[in-house]
Amino acid sequence: MQQFFDIHPKLIEYDLKARELCKDAFAEIDRISMHNQHKVLAAFIKNGVSESHLGISTGYGYGDRGRDTLEQVFADCVGAEDSLIRHNFVSGTHTLSVMLFGVLRPGDKMLCLTGRPYDTLIGVLGIDGHSDGSLKDFGIGYEQVELSEKGEPDIKEIKKRLSEENFKVAYIQRSRGYSLRPSLTVEKIGELCKAVKEVSPETLILVDNCYGEFVDTIEPTSVGADLIAGSLIKNPGGGIAPTGGYIAGRHDLIEACGYRLTCPGVGREVGASLGHNRELYMGLFAAPHTVGEALKTAAYAGALFELLGFESTPKFDAKRADIIESVLLKTPEALVAFCQGMQKGAPVDSFVTPEPWDMPGYDDQVIMAAGAFTLGASIELSADAPLREPYAAWLQGGLNFASGQAGVLLGAQSMVDKGIIKL
Repeated sequence: MQQFFDIHPKLIEYDLKARELCKDAFAEIDRISMHNQHKVLAAFIKNGVSESHLGISTGYGYGDRGRDTLEQVFADCVGAEDSLIRHNFVSGTHTLSVMLFGVLRPGDKMLCLTGRPYDTLIGVLGIDGHSDGSLKDFGIGYEQVELSEKGEPDIKEIKKRLSEENFKVAYIQRSRGYSLRPSLTVEKIGELCKAVKEVSPETLILVDNCYGEFVDTIEPTSVGADLIAGSLIKNPGGGIAPTGGYIAGRHDLIEACGYRLTCPGVGREVGASLGHNRELYMGLFAAPHTVGEALKTAAYAGALFELLGFESTPKFDAKRADIIESVLLKTPEALVAFCQGMQKGAPVDSFVTPEPWDMPGYDDQVIMAAGAFTLGASIELSADAPLREPYAAWLQGGLNFASGQAGVLLGAQSMVDKGIIKL
């Protein structure tokens, strides 16, 4: 590595130790990736994917066989009845918004089981004064159950709230967002689904599945979730999908979401693929392996920075629920230095020096290291964080481990160069 990058010899020693620590974790990641790759391949074969499915439709997109078959392939991959997978979902937040507006009606209420949602969803909900076109504007109520002191869903309180009021939707955010609470495993989501249905069988369970796809051998739709949603420039796009999102779950609910995505009476029957089918198929096929590489990068980063004296979560050898690794860097200077160093290891825009800025949808300034082939793609190596306590970097992605390893090491080297890490 030192023939290509200026890495301190002591950091190379830590690199070797970190990779040795991660051997068992890497083996488990490989096991899950292989299972998921076989599952995805079987779904392609079952649905008879052919070259004709990779073509182009224009205009209204009526009869787009590639689009419609892809949705069944994806549904089979995640253990769902049906799915809506389209390039014209512009982000994960847009996809979640379509899912919520698709099933909620004026007078309905939703209960978030995992505390305050991710920053960009606040405007969709219409809380904290954000209300222009939000669910709140349409007379849809929002409440949340705070997490326990351990940062976990409070099942006792959830059951109490559901028994006291009628909630149309119980909402679960799988990943931690900009917090340090544990992300939710599929097993834990299954426990939540069981608790909800025991008390309120008619309540719909919706899961923000962003960052979690293909991390385990099953998805939340296999343990009781009625709908899941996520972004194609995260895990399920495999680093190939240039844009898009998905919703998967019950057929009737997918139909309702289709009416929200386009318009009532038309729904999912329209929507030209414009030549994106090939990229979406390829991305889905590549996703299990790519997610495995991102998970290895996350485990490695956790091990390396623990050796360097920093706390990281989850631990490098912990069971993982998503691709995110949080490294507590303690100071704003350390956070900025790390992100600037990681940027130097990006294949695109490595010469750029990221600085904190007022990013739309966030209440604090955000710094982001992201040199990606697809703008904002979280399955490609990136690190971002709001400049607020505890000054943690949220690291995710890595199309392959070798480049992920280099990016993480360059982040550490930047901290060495600035005197923050002393070797």
